[in-house]
Amino acid sequence: MKILVDGDACPVKNIVIETAKKYNLKVLIFINESQELDSDYAKIIRVSSGKDVADFELINQSETNDIVASNDYGVLTMALAKRAFPINFDGVIFTELNINTFLMNRYLNEKSRKAKKYVKGPSKRKNEDNLKFEEVLNYLILKNITEEI
Repeated sequence: MKILVDGDACPVKNIVIETAKKYNLKVLIFINESQELDSDYAKIIRVSSGKDVADFELINQSETNDIVASNDYGVLTMALAKRAFPINFDGVIFTELNINTFLMNRYLNEKSRKAKKYVKGPSKRKNEDNLKFEEVLNYLILKNITEEI
């Protein structure tokens, strides 16, 4: 098991790294070549600036039972198809039971934007969001560790 992170605009990189250290888990953070990021623990994977290049590289390196952290529903859907554990930056675990709802909401929001209708953006991130993400990440790691035994 490893943790793969869609690193562009990711507010939880440090939480992932600190949590992974506790369990001695490998962390791969995928970023666009124009981004700057260094880590003494995580492996930083820089990819070219093309559309979805980082997303596809992340998915190509993911495996069953890995944890994939992203806010991109496409990435989370592909991770689910690979039998990984997809989690968004708010700590929501994506499953076969809820993925279609998220994809439909994305579709409807995109349709509204194209029709020039106002679509409310995400609210400002709070410390509670970080705490929830950390709690759910720990849950996924422990669940995965106990099921491997």
